[in-house]
Amino acid sequence: MRSRGAQAPRDYFALTGVRAPVPLLDFNVDEAKARPYRPFRWEYHQTMSLKSMDPDRWIELESTYRERIKQRMRLYDEHGKKIIDWLPGSEAACQELMEMAIQFVCARYPRQFQIDASGIFRNMILGVSSDTRTVHPLLFLLQHIPEDFLITQEDKRTGLYAFRAGVSCSAVGWSMATKIGLHLHEIHDPVPDYKEKMEVHARLFCHILRIILLRFFSSMKVDKPIQRGSWGLEVGQPLFLQEDDPDFRRPLPDLKLSDINLRVDWQTLRRLPHSRAIVFNFKALFTPIEEFRDEPYIPRLLLKILREGKPSFMQYKAFCHVEPKVMPALITWAKEQEEKGWVPADWKERTLAEDPFFPGWEEKR
Repeated sequence: MRSRGAQAPRDYFALTGVRAPVPLLDFNVDEAKARPYRPFRWEYHQTMSLKSMDPDRWIELESTYRERIKQRMRLYDEHGKKIIDWLPGSEAACQELMEMAIQFVCARYPRQFQIDASGIFRNMILGVSSDTRTVHPLLFLLQHIPEDFLITQEDKRTGLYAFRAGVSCSAVGWSMATKIGLHLHEIHDPVPDYKEKMEVHARLFCHILRIILLRFFSSMKVDKPIQRGSWGLEVGQPLFLQEDDPDFRRPLPDLKLSDINLRVDWQTLRRLPHSRAIVFNFKALFTPIEEFRDEPYIPRLLLKILREGKPSFMQYKAFCHVEPKVMPALITWAKEQEEKGWVPADWKERTLAEDPFFPGWEEKR
């Protein structure tokens, strides 16, 4: 990577129109807890379920920070281009993304991160420094930011957006190597119902999907970043797990309820102001499913989704390998919450007003 020299840093808060985050002056990463995201919706549909991004929370740090950075670097050492890759023409977008991330974390966590006029970035949590003039931006993100970033750019020939660069350590069932270079509608091939619809209405469906994605991405504003959450139930805390792995969602005869976790990938989506690339970033958060017991409405809402959700989407979420343990527990906890008066017996399951959280979630942190 070539040095950008000593040019003045860009003010991305001004360029994007997204305000700077409120500084956390007393932040202690070892005591910080992730917010308890529970992005459960009913009636359940596989939609983007988009919300405006909270400017304070584009990149969030919590107590797993040190462990996650080590894990990410180890995964890159083991898997190389399955974790980080970039195509020609993406260099400016990668550089811009790194600069935006640096400006954000230095503003949000001023006692943990600093950058000087020469471009030396100091990470006081890890006790390391990086020369941002020489390190590749994606390697920098791997080494300091506990989130994954996928960069999409417009294909000038077609007007469609394609996946051009990224760092992704939090991938279950896919990797950079299987997706880079693809247009967005091609990336969605494995999504349930997609193949079926393609077979029945192949050309029409493909044409409609292209139009939807083209309109959505072409109209996305720099000052309107958005966020959403996806979820699944996993055994353990698999960060990077591929289909050829012998442990890939196989039934376990000795499975215990305490082995099962909710995995939430909390995602943001935003357009970069100069390169005009659109960036996804996401972070995997794991919560023991046993915590649902004292979270009002969550057991009953999740039970409704797992019982009555469209079979193809439940299969996509690979629920069957944990079903024997999860379903009885949810039934028990839902009944307990009704008996305690936390949830009315006649409550009709629906997306909670606190979505993506639950009533009283602030007290749990």
